[in-house]
Amino acid sequence: MTAANPLPQSRWTHYKEAILTTLVGWVPLSVGTALRRLLYRAILARVGAAVEIRPGVELINADCLELGDRVKIDRHVRIRNIGQNTIRIGDRVTLNRGVDIKMHSGNGGQIEIGQQTAIGPYTCLSGRQISIGRDCLIAPQVGIFASSHVFTELTRSIREQGQSYKGIVIENNCWLGSGVKVLDGVTIGEGSIIGANAVVTKDIPAYSIATGIPAKVVRRRVNENDTKLHTSELSAITALVTPP
Repeated sequence: MTAANPLPQSRWTHYKEAILTTLVGWVPLSVGTALRRLLYRAILARVGAAVEIRPGVELINADCLELGDRVKIDRHVRIRNIGQNTIRIGDRVTLNRGVDIKMHSGNGGQIEIGQQTAIGPYTCLSGRQISIGRDCLIAPQVGIFASSHVFTELTRSIREQGQSYKGIVIENNCWLGSGVKVLDGVTIGEGSIIGANAVVTKDIPAYSIATGIPAKVVRRRVNENDTKLHTSELSAITALVTPP
C-alpha cells in the first residue's frame, strides 16, 4: 500500500495558521495572551519574550513575520504578507488598535519597524520596502504608502498597468502627526517632525519640522548641545503636529 503524499509545505503552513488563529485568536484576557505567545511560535518566524497579542489580530502568511521582545499588538491589527517577504517588528514596538500592515507581492521586499517605535491606531503601512527606525512616534490614521500605480498608457486602464515600488525610509526618532500621508520614494531624516495631515512627497532633511500639502520644511530643530528650544517654541511645534 502506497502512503499518501504529504501536503506541500506552504499549504500545511496555511492550515496551521488558520487552525491556530481560529482556536485561540479570540480568547480574551491574560489566558489568551499566554496561549497566543506559546502557540503562535508554530506559525511565526520568531516570537520574542513577553510578546502580547490581543484578541482579534488577523495574520496572513505569518511564517515570514518576526516579533522582537515585548512587542504589543492590540485588537483588530491586520498583518498581511502577500509577498512572502520578511516583516520584522523590533523589541518593545507597539501596534495600536486597527493598524494595517500589507506586504505586496514580489521578491526582495522587507517591512521593518525599529525598537521602541509606537504605531498609532488605524495607521496603514502598504508596499514592498518600508523601513521605520527606532524610537519613532507614528500618530493615529497615518498612511505610509510605498507603492504607486503606473498610468503612462492612455489606451489601457490604470488597473492593468501595474504598480511601481521605490520604498520609504523613516529614520530614527521621528514624530509623524495625526493623518500624515507619506508617499513612495520618500526619506524622512532622523529627528524630524511632520505636522498633522501633511502629505510628504519629497525627502525631508534630518531634524526638520515640515507641514502642509505638499509638506515643506518650516523650521529646523535646535541642537540640544547648543541652545534648547524655548517653551513657546515647543508649544508651537506641538500645535503643528497635533490636530485641534
